[in-house]
Parts: sequence; C-alpha cells; structure tokens
Amino acid sequence: MNRLFLLSVLSVFCVAVQAGPQINVGTVYDYLDADKSTYLKRVFNSGDSTAFVKVNVLEIVYDADGTPREIPVEAAADGASRNGVMASPARLIVPAQGMQGTRLLYMGERDRERYFRLRFVPVVPEKEDDFVVTSEEREEYKQSLSAGVNVMTGFGTVFFVRPKNARFETAIYDSDSRYELRNNGNTVIIIDEFKSCSLTNETDCGATTKHHVLADKTFGFDKEQGREYRFLLIEGGTRKALKVASR
Repeated sequence: MNRLFLLSVLSVFCVAVQAGPQINVGTVYDYLDADKSTYLKRVFNSGDSTAFVKVNVLEIVYDADGTPREIPVEAAADGASRNGVMASPARLIVPAQGMQGTRLLYMGERDRERYFRLRFVPVVPEKEDDFVVTSEEREEYKQSLSAGVNVMTGFGTVFFVRPKNARFETAIYDSDSRYELRNNGNTVIIIDEFKSCSLTNETDCGATTKHHVLADKTFGFDKEQGREYRFLLIEGGTRKALKVASR
C-alpha cells in the first residue's frame, strides 16, 4: 500500500460515571461540499441533566514527510475574520434528552482541500467559559452533579472542506496479486464497508473498515487466493459497489 492517510478520530474521556449528561455527536466524519459554505452539526444529550459543551476547532496539516499536526484556528490579524472553520455558537447548552446545533462556517480561499478536527467537550461551566448562566444556576448545576457519580465524555470528529472546484478522478490498477485505487482528483474519496470474504463460505469475512484516500494518495491491498473483496467507492454524491475476487 502506498502512503494512505487515515484521519483518526479522537475521543476524550473525563471522570468515570453512571448519570449526568451523555452527549452524542452523530457521525464522526463530515464533509463540506464544494458549493456550500456552512454545515449544521447537531449534538444530542441522552443523559438526565443539562450538558454544557465547548466546541474547539483545530486544523489538521501535514508536514513534508506526511506527519499530521493539529493547530488551533485563530482569528485574522484584524480580529474580524478567520481563515478556516468557525463554530457558531462555540458554547452549547444541550438540555437533557434534547439536542442543540452548531453551525460550522468556512471562511477563506477554497483553492485546496482542508481538514479540521472538531472537539466537543462537556464541561462544568465556570465564569470564564462564556456560558449564559447565572452564578446561582452554575452552583446548582455543580451540586446536582456532585450528588452522584458522573461521567462526561467528549468526542472528536473530522471535518473535510472540499475545494471550490472539486474534481473526482479515481484510477484502478488490478493485477493477479494486487488491487489499487489511486486518487488522481483534488478531493478525498472514501472506501466504505470494506471487507474480505471467503468465496466458499459466506460467513467467513474479515472486519468491515472505512478508509479515506486523500488527493494523490493510493489505497491498495494484496489479494489472497479464494477471497473476495467488497466495498463502496464513494466520490462525493456518487456511490459504486465493487467486488474484487482472487481465485
């Protein structure tokens, strides 16, 4: 396999518990299409108390050797705008058994694809957090959490921002021993529901996996005799079901 970049998903674990806020951010990969500038991300709370959630945005950049780094998205020098993604609001008050949304707004040029890490972190509100609550409400919330053992788990997702002129071009190289898909376009493609199954035993299948193949990168695998490889090739809104057999 050539250099394949898989964008990992970060999960943040806080104090262990049984009750309290329990958030769910839905899908861990989201995509901003070329003709869109905003994206609504919903945060759900299946717990029995209000969740106060901070949304942090970092950009994922790659060094010359392909090593990823995460850097905060900062305001521009004039303080008026950003070059990247902004979450609005960046502080969410999600009621128990309820939902709140934050709108992800992209600002800046769209001449290349960019990648962002979004961290959704439940917190106990403090004065400096900018949550719109009174001191009395803040203390009441802290006391309600301290009444039992509470778990507050945060999640990280990856947000792909496609370039303005997104172009999909996937080249397939198929030999007797190896199969490769090269992304010759300028935006990410997805290999979804990938699994290897026996040609003679339908129940003999490997784990189902998902892979993101960035522009100019390749996803590939060596064929094993008697196995069939099944997956979806997703190029934006186009989905193709493919099978590759090795007899």
